[in-house]
Amino acid sequence: MNTFELRGWHVLTLFIGAFGIIIGVNLVLAFSAVRTFPGLEVRNSYVASQSFDQRRASQEALGWQVRAEATAGEVVLFIQDAEGAPVDVRNLDASIGRATHVKEDISPVFTFSEGAFRAPLTLRPGNWNIRMTASAPDGTVFTQRVILDVH
Repeated sequence: MNTFELRGWHVLTLFIGAFGIIIGVNLVLAFSAVRTFPGLEVRNSYVASQSFDQRRASQEALGWQVRAEATAGEVVLFIQDAEGAPVDVRNLDASIGRATHVKEDISPVFTFSEGAFRAPLTLRPGNWNIRMTASAPDGTVFTQRVILDVH
């Protein structure tokens, strides 16, 4: 009869193997997170915070509401004033990308048509962010991040 006897080196091997797997997975996840991190919102958060309240008040005074939709082959950005009328802004600059990485970031060219800004673009399903900057007729700079959920 052959009986198995658990010895110290068996326990040590199991211990090292289990913790080796845990540490290996943690390292893979950590490197993946750092490699795909899209970067900073602003270079110096303290400097940006000094004018934040003033910029926010200027944007809120415009009364604009922004929403986005993705249809078959097109991304539509609706910018409306306080009464719900379309706003034809100046200098619209927008980039579209994932929230978690920058590999799929694109800067489509939007054109104003039928009361909205439209760009020919097909997006894969998932969560997308549109980071837009536009100017009001009075020169007020309007910036916003619009979340777009594509089904």
